[in-house]
Formats: sequence, C-alpha cells, structure tokens
Amino acid sequence: MSAVFATLERILAGEPAVALVTVVGARGSTPREAGARMVVTAAGAISGTVGGGRLELEAIAAARALAEAGRDTATLRRFALGPALGQCCGGHVTLAIEAITAARRDEIAALAVGEAAGGMATTARFAEGEGIRRTIVGHGPGAPTAALADDGTLTEVFGARPRAVYLFGAGHVGRAVVLALAPLPFRVTWVDERADMFPAAVPRTVETVATDRPETVAAAMEEGAFALVMTHDHGVDLAIVHAALVAGRHRYLGLIGSATKRARFESRLHALGHDGTTAKAFRCPIGVAGITSKEPALIATAVAAELLIEDEAARARRPTDAALIRLVP
Repeated sequence: MSAVFATLERILAGEPAVALVTVVGARGSTPREAGARMVVTAAGAISGTVGGGRLELEAIAAARALAEAGRDTATLRRFALGPALGQCCGGHVTLAIEAITAARRDEIAALAVGEAAGGMATTARFAEGEGIRRTIVGHGPGAPTAALADDGTLTEVFGARPRAVYLFGAGHVGRAVVLALAPLPFRVTWVDERADMFPAAVPRTVETVATDRPETVAAAMEEGAFALVMTHDHGVDLAIVHAALVAGRHRYLGLIGSATKRARFESRLHALGHDGTTAKAFRCPIGVAGITSKEPALIATAVAAELLIEDEAARARRPTDAALIRLVP
C-alpha cells in the first residue's frame, strides 16, 4: 500500500488504536516481498495485504488483538510457509506487528506528510513490547521495503515510485487506458488538443493537459517516461513521435495502430531525418500478444499489461533504490 501513514492517521481520528503489519523479512518463496504492509483495525477492517491465505489470517488475528489492547506495542511473528500453515510456498516470513494509539496521531501525521511528498526512508529501534518510533532519515522515491537487523535496527522505505506515463489522445481508447492504469504504479499526464474531450473527473494519478501543440509536451517528457500515442489525427501522431525520438528521454514509446501504420511511420520518420535505427525505435502495434479485440477496454488491458512488463524490466536494470533516497542533513 502506498499511503500507509495517511491511512493510519485517518483511522486514528476516530479510533483509539490501530495495527500495522509489515513484512520485515522474506526468505525463499514467499507470497509478498519485504516492505509489504497491511493496516488492521480492532474491528477487523483491512487495507493492504501481506500475502493472503493462512499467513494473513494469522497476522490479522494478532493485529486485531494488539489494536484491541489499546497501547503502543510491537511484536515479531515468524512463519515457515510449509505444512504447518497449509501453504505451499516453502519460504520463511517475518512480520512486525505493531499497535499505534491515537495519542501518537501528530507523530503519524508528520510521517504522512513525508510519505506524500514523494517517499521517505526511516529508521527505528525495534524492541519486543515497545512502540516503534520512526525517524525520517531521507527523502525521495524508492520502492517500499523494510529490513530488520540483528541489533533491532528497523530500516524502511515508504511511498510509491510511480512511472511517468504520457498519454496523447483522449478518445475512446485513451479514456479506457486511463482507467486501466489508475490502480497501477503509473502517474499519467494526459494530453489532447481538445479540452472538452477530458471527462469531468479523472483518477487522482492523472493530470490533464490541453494544448494545440502536443509535440512540445513530448519533447519535454521527463527522463525514463513511457509514452503512448493515440490521437485523432495521424499527422499529430507523427509530430509527437518525431519530437519524442529527437528528445530521446523516454524509455518506452508506443503508437496505436497496425503493422501498415508502422511501416508508413517508419518511412515518414526517415524523411524527417531519422536514421534506420531511430526510425524503428517505437512500438506499433501496442499491447501484449494474444488479445485481438478492438474493444477499447480490452485494448487498454493489453496495453496496461505491456507497460507493467516494460516497467518491471526497466526497474530491474536501474540503480538500487537506496541511491534514489536523499539523506536528511
């Protein structure tokens, strides 16, 4: 979950205590990675997940018990995911389960601000039976994680690291793509020449840009961005693709269309001065193979799947997340 402390703060506005479950250790085959988190209320309301199945049932029961007790405390639970839990993963998971009381709401609110500002790294001392008091030690984007050292030092990263996606075109497919990407780790800049094509409400991860020169947005995309081009006009599409290729900041450039459209664009890009390699440096058709429907929602599903594949591959090739966090002076 990407808004851990905002969720805790909201719950503590109306309840005396809430529990936070964090995967602080994961070895072998496990259902979730270190840094997966779940918020549990005394009544059993749940946000997030640490993996499902018997593991999660055990975690929820322990978390509810701590929240019901109504005092700041924490405990570790270690699970071997074998026959004892009836799960086939075979790995080992360590969970930190903590109860946080409403008396600490101001502290939680301050952490929520740091998390919302683009991510943060924290450190804390873990001691059985005591509350976990986190100190912010860095700011910046990083994949959520958690690690508990043998000496009890708990080091964590909070906040999402969404990939920037520039979506050019607000037609039927563009609208479907926006909805498909909304729950995924993407931050969308949605561009069209026609302001009235944007719906009245868009997901919170989406910013709309109405401009009669969308190619200027393509030329100024941030480094590592993904771009999807699907406007109402092939001439506009070409201008956007050309500008993106000249700037060279993107990591993925996709153009909606057929193999025939691709061939025509390659020829036109050659005429605009691109060499043989650059003129081919875009994806068209777009979307994972095997989905042939022309229904906008199904096209969007195929495109979203392709972007997830590209995003995971890109993350695997980039520097460690620790390098993205700026330490607090």
